Amino acid sequence: MTQTFTPTTPRPAGTTDEPAQPGSGAPHGMTVLRRTGTTAPFDAGRISVALTKAFLAVEGESAGRSSRLRAQVIELTDAVTATLARRYGADSGSAPGRPIDLEEVQDQVELALMRSGDAAVARAYILYREEHRRARSEASELPAGESVTGAAGFQVLGLDGTCTPLDLARLEALVTEACDGLPDTDAATVLAATRDNLYDGITTRELGLAPIMAARALVETEPAYTTVAARLLNDTMRAEALSFLSGRPEQADAGEMAERYAPYFRAFVARGIECGQLDPTLAEFDLDRLGDALLPERDGQFTFLGLQTLYDRYFLHSDGTRYELPQAFFMRVAMGLAVREIDREARAIEFYRLLSSFDFMASTPTLFNAGTTRPQLSSCFLTTVDDDLDDIFQSIKNNALLAKFSGGLGNDWTPVRGIGAHIKGTNGLSSGVVPFLKIANDTAVAVNQGGKRKGAVCAYLETWHVDIEEFLDLRRNTGDERRRTHDMNTANWIPDEFMRRVESGASWTLFSPDEVPDLHDLVGTAFSERYAEYEAAADRGEMRVFRRVAALDLWRKMLTSLFETGHPWITFKDPCNLRSPQQHVGVVHSSNLCTEITLNTRSGAEAETAVCNLGSVNLAAHVTADGLDVERLRRTVTTAVRMLDNVIDINMYTVPSARRSNLRHRPIGLGLMGFADALYAQGIAYASDAAVEFADTSMEQLSYFAIAASSDLAAERGRYGSFEGSLWSRGILPIDSVEILADSRGGDLDQDRTQRLDWDALRQRVISQGMRNSNVMAIAPTATISNIIGVAQSIEPTYRNLFVKSNMSGDFTVVNAALVAVLKERGLWDEVMVADLKYFDGSLWPIDRIPDDVKQLFATAFEIDGSWLVRAASRRQKWIDQAQSLNLYVAAPNGRKLDEIYRLAWRTGCKTTYYLRSTSATHVEKSTLRGTDGRLNAVSATPVAAPAPVAVVPVPAPVAAPIAQERPVRSEAELAEAEALACSIENPDCEACQ
Repeated sequence: MTQTFTPTTPRPAGTTDEPAQPGSGAPHGMTVLRRTGTTAPFDAGRISVALTKAFLAVEGESAGRSSRLRAQVIELTDAVTATLARRYGADSGSAPGRPIDLEEVQDQVELALMRSGDAAVARAYILYREEHRRARSEASELPAGESVTGAAGFQVLGLDGTCTPLDLARLEALVTEACDGLPDTDAATVLAATRDNLYDGITTRELGLAPIMAARALVETEPAYTTVAARLLNDTMRAEALSFLSGRPEQADAGEMAERYAPYFRAFVARGIECGQLDPTLAEFDLDRLGDALLPERDGQFTFLGLQTLYDRYFLHSDGTRYELPQAFFMRVAMGLAVREIDREARAIEFYRLLSSFDFMASTPTLFNAGTTRPQLSSCFLTTVDDDLDDIFQSIKNNALLAKFSGGLGNDWTPVRGIGAHIKGTNGLSSGVVPFLKIANDTAVAVNQGGKRKGAVCAYLETWHVDIEEFLDLRRNTGDERRRTHDMNTANWIPDEFMRRVESGASWTLFSPDEVPDLHDLVGTAFSERYAEYEAAADRGEMRVFRRVAALDLWRKMLTSLFETGHPWITFKDPCNLRSPQQHVGVVHSSNLCTEITLNTRSGAEAETAVCNLGSVNLAAHVTADGLDVERLRRTVTTAVRMLDNVIDINMYTVPSARRSNLRHRPIGLGLMGFADALYAQGIAYASDAAVEFADTSMEQLSYFAIAASSDLAAERGRYGSFEGSLWSRGILPIDSVEILADSRGGDLDQDRTQRLDWDALRQRVISQGMRNSNVMAIAPTATISNIIGVAQSIEPTYRNLFVKSNMSGDFTVVNAALVAVLKERGLWDEVMVADLKYFDGSLWPIDRIPDDVKQLFATAFEIDGSWLVRAASRRQKWIDQAQSLNLYVAAPNGRKLDEIYRLAWRTGCKTTYYLRSTSATHVEKSTLRGTDGRLNAVSATPVAAPAPVAVVPVPAPVAAPIAQERPVRSEAELAEAEALACSIENPDCEACQ
């Protein structure tokens, strides 16, 4: 049984509040800042004593005579001292001579114990620190009637340079209000921790941050503190916005905002128009009616991560000062989407209530730009690049224009002739498609969407293109840099004929598209027949450029590249086309940046740039322990489809081909998020038949309601322009198009066809009323909007049960609240459990006292076999007219495993796959999360830059090998950028569809 330090144990020198005594001197000129505020010379001997007593507490007094223990203590002491010297020593480049906080010394001692592999000793040390932290907090509490902050008489330095007395009563009331209604939170604990950050002369900004920092440091022990931190952040935001609008310092607590939100909202709209940021049309709304409809209490439902993300990246600001508050933000978006409605106030209120309830969230471009003077609201753009120099560079220019206002791009480069092809105009030979991809890559880097996030583009190439093998190498870190695109995503566009030849062990022929131009537009059986004719022509010597390879060898190269670089992704041409409702007007030549959009594109004089307008239903908000709330889902989907359809008419189009296509076909992409949370609510493990079944039934309901809503809009507003001749017009719904794919494959399709709802009635409804939108559904990654509402992204399994999420807004402790609730019910949530979760990177399997059923329920992404994700995706895909962003997780990838999982995706009818994520060969050092959460930018006018991409060399299996890393806990950026082969789970550079 693990022992812990007891109050009667002599205090280790590394953990005492007493002054450190000079020993052999202070190496490197370092000093220690004690809790009393005084400093003392650093003494490594005290660390040695602390480490020794930590071992003795666990291993017993006899261990003190062990030479092994003494040698280990010396080694660990040296490691701690060396780390502190690098940071604070005289030779340090970052902070030479700055005193070391006592907590930092203790963090390093704890970290050294964890890194050494002595889990029991590290756990005892953590518990000892926690015990004494609580003791100090209790000792600091003053008698009733006195301030718990102990800061009476402190002065606060305002922005104008004047000082005012610290308002202790308001601070205590603010923290108490933030904890109100949240079980297992304690205002006194937050206030006690706040006191440690207060001092005479504290600035207004620092005073606002102090309680936020105190609350967020407690998240690891109680998830509800993330809501406390968010509510406290709301206070600083209110002060910033109200002061800006009034021109004088103002504050308001949550209760006061019930009266102040409506007048604030009117002032907000007026100032936004004055600043040239809001569309003047918004002033024509009945602002009194809309202001009265605001629900101030919904400010209190955010997590800290969600609200901080909105603050940093979404709220309107003037020279860095945010003047948009959460409910004004949702109403601004709602007004922007309702501006062309007949009763626009009623619709704006309807849209506002849906957004602010978190039942549905529009995509990031819509949230960024709705209601503004530049309403580029669409999410994704797909283009085809023609084999013509003018068109190539026009396409690259269009990429820049589309990316400027937050669009994610998918480019079809297949028509561009390959290496060695003849160029008639110069009588020379082509250099192939790669040099142009390099230019497109650099353009995406240059256009960074106003600093909000980088431009993002994905290039697609069909598998028969003669440059395919060079295409596979684009993301490699070796070779000619002029033929590498390190910032561009890439994807294989694979016809079924190639997969059949892989399975049969046949050969495969590569062609230059200028000699086989019709292959680009052929699919299914027509493609296979024409492809065989071109192979015969090559055998007769009628082709100038071609090359024959073994299909299986090329497939292996694809998987090897995917494993080593994360690219190109595996996507399937025929399922995307044969099941497309729009196959009568063109061909789907690629997907988009995130592989969920499958729309027609064309180049030339009648060029069409496909556009999709995205939003996602929060599935977690529509389930209970008893299952899906069908009526609530129907209401949400009906309103959401209307909102997305409105985007098409309101949207600002930066290129004519996008406007032409969007107004003609009117596609939207309604998706979902919070799938893992919905499973937790029902007690369903992700790796189970029940989860696969729920994926099927929930998507069937969503599909039914989405199609019905679009059909009803057609009855109200008219059918989309190219409706006649579509699958819709023939009564062929997405579930019916599965048979078209099966027929093309000769019945060789392992996809479930079960139906539960009255689809016959809906077919007749669609035939008679038509459809307002050519495409209705697509499941996007939702990396950012899921953060905003505090649920698991998209259809993803939980990544870790405890980790630090890193994104452009900073680092945030994330705890699986559903897990904590279950552990509390079973009496298992305590400091030891927190320590164990940190030590084991959020995994439950190594923790013996957790029951197996809990481990199964809360298995994380790399603990779930990837076949479960594919099976669930296949069930969803039968209901979706577009596709889904399907990430695949493989803990220890090898050729055989990757081959199996990607062939399974093809055989079960999946249209596309997204990132392949794998575990890393390294483990990052771990210690307490308390106080080490990283950046906090809540009242900073300067945005934090996105972390630089991490180049990773993958290995087939994880090994326990520490690396030199000064971060005190495995963050999500480290776990995802180091473990994913290509990008992090929450990658700020890859959010154009979110």
